[in-house]
Amino acid sequence: MIAIVNYGVGNLFSLESSFNAIGQNVTVTSLPDDLRAADRIILPGVGAFGDAAEKLFSSGLAEPLIDEAKRGKPILGICLGMQLLFTKSYEFGEFDGLNLIPGEIRPISDVIPGGLKIPQMGWNSLTFTNPSPIYSRTPQGSYVYFVHSYAAFCDDRYITATTDYGAPLTASVQNGNVYGVQYHPEKSGSVGLDILRAFCEVKA
Repeated sequence: MIAIVNYGVGNLFSLESSFNAIGQNVTVTSLPDDLRAADRIILPGVGAFGDAAEKLFSSGLAEPLIDEAKRGKPILGICLGMQLLFTKSYEFGEFDGLNLIPGEIRPISDVIPGGLKIPQMGWNSLTFTNPSPIYSRTPQGSYVYFVHSYAAFCDDRYITATTDYGAPLTASVQNGNVYGVQYHPEKSGSVGLDILRAFCEVKA
C-alpha cells in the first residue's frame, strides 16, 4: 500500500488518480500509523515552504516520516514535497525542513538570466546526471511539467536530473531510499506515469 501524506497542502486528487491509473493501491492519510504501515510514502505539496513545513510538523506527521525514511522505506517528495526533504529553505524567510537530503532551497532568480518568467511554468526536458531507479522507464530528454520559483541547491551526488531554464536547475534528487522530483509527474502524461510506476518498483 502507498500512503499519500495529507497535511493540508497538496494536489491529492490528481496524485491519487494517477496511482489508480497504474493499478496501485493508495490511501490518502493524515494518520501516523498509516505511514508506518505503508510500503512506500508520497509527500506532495504546493504553496510556500514555511506554511507547509509548519503544517507538516504540527500535524505530527513529520516524525513518523523521518523515522520511516531512516528505516529504509521508499519515500518520494513531489514539488514542494521534494523541497521539504531538504535541510532548510530561504523562501520568504528561513525555515527548517526534514533534513533527509542535505541542501537548501533558494530562488531560481539567483541563477537564471534576467527576463525569464518566474515561476518556471510548463513543459521542460530532463537531463539525467546520476543513475536513479525512478528513471528505469524514462528516456533521456523526456519532458515533464514544472511550476516553481524555488529550486534545490545541493551536492551533485544527490542530483539525479536537471532541467535547463537559462541555467541548469535541479529537477530530481535521491539520497538512498529518499527521492524527490521538482516537477509534477501526475501532470506529466505518460512520462509521469512511468516515473510513478518505476518508483513503485523500487525495492525497499
